[in-house]
Amino acid sequence: MASTYKDSSLKVFSLNSNLKLAEDIANHIGTTLGKCSVTRFSDGEIQINLEESIRGCDVYVVQSTCSPVNEHLMELLIMIDALKRASAKSINIVMPYYGYARQDRKARSREPIAAKLVADLVETAGATRVITLDLHAPQIQGFFDIPIDHLQGVPILSDYFEAKNLDDIIIVSPDHGGVTRARKMADRLKAPIGIIDKRRPRPNVAEVMNIVGNIEGKTAILIDDIIDTAGTITLAANALIENGAKEVYACCTHPVLSGPAIERIDNSKIKELVITNSIPLTDDKKSDKITPLSVAPLIGEAIIRVHELQSVSILFD
Repeated sequence: MASTYKDSSLKVFSLNSNLKLAEDIANHIGTTLGKCSVTRFSDGEIQINLEESIRGCDVYVVQSTCSPVNEHLMELLIMIDALKRASAKSINIVMPYYGYARQDRKARSREPIAAKLVADLVETAGATRVITLDLHAPQIQGFFDIPIDHLQGVPILSDYFEAKNLDDIIIVSPDHGGVTRARKMADRLKAPIGIIDKRRPRPNVAEVMNIVGNIEGKTAILIDDIIDTAGTITLAANALIENGAKEVYACCTHPVLSGPAIERIDNSKIKELVITNSIPLTDDKKSDKITPLSVAPLIGEAIIRVHELQSVSILFD
């Protein structure tokens, strides 16, 4: 555990989505989690009680909006309101996984832009800053009119694979939208990139069309931000092996892993799936192929830098 943090005006609270990560973040900072309770009325309404004074404090609330998404989002909104009414100096939302991020635009008629709606809700509730990790679409930062620090998981994932000393690697994006992310990892690992040309006829369904790049005899590393049902990533891995790749690793920042995801990963050509703990890995989502990495040091350092009015951009390197 780190030494005790010198400024008692910094307080870290956690709600129910990712308590272990919040504890690790607090440990990195050198403080303990603030005391609060989350209970339910008999009809399911959420009640939050702050059990210590936060008047004049800079408060950081750790809450990923992962499953159950709406429960965790509502917990967060009520917590923000409680903090605002308890006279917190600033209310900083630490959201390692930003839910509803995949609804970031109108792709067809009469669709909502739910990512913008969530930003409006958080801001209207009273948040003064958001710290998040690997938004599905970077332009979601523009949905907020408050400061937002957008941290990146690529350095953590890249450092892990660099330490493995894999031979003749190629970094592969499972779709066109992830090319920028793949390029960042490729630059760090000094490797070429490849792209899976796919189409998505409907949500959570993907079809591989072509593979762009020379993968023959190479060790492929697939990188994505979110793995949900694992359809895209496992289809891509199988296609890479069928087209001459020696072996396939995969990694992502946000392991949603819903529905058939674990079964698909276990039955796929993926040798190892490396994830972060932005979303907690419950017992039913564990697999011998999955290796979790912690983002607590990254987020903890970001909180310290925000609190001490230092630059956060150094954490992107």
